[in-house]
Amino acid sequence: MFLNAGIPIAPVLNVMKSICLFIQNLTNPEFALTGLKVACVVGTLLFALNHGHALLSGTMTRDRWISALLTYCVPYIVNVHGQYTSALKAQNSSSELPGPVSR
Repeated sequence: MFLNAGIPIAPVLNVMKSICLFIQNLTNPEFALTGLKVACVVGTLLFALNHGHALLSGTMTRDRWISALLTYCVPYIVNVHGQYTSALKAQNSSSELPGPVSR
């Protein structure tokens, strides 16, 4: 079966399934604690570098606060992605991994 552009649909569905599973695992308790710790440390360092002057000088705008929020979200998502892909590899090796990681 093909999409209109001649692209096979099966690989597209596999990618969509992988993305949905990753999104579900963003709140997986096995990954969240480590992700939150990393987000706090890395996010705070990035916040200080990128927004510290504006915060101390009182020039934080709405856009800067949105950017600051993303400064904490990105390390969390990257960390959970690393844990998720590592768990998938381990699951493919031994097939004994608890939780919603499965493909």
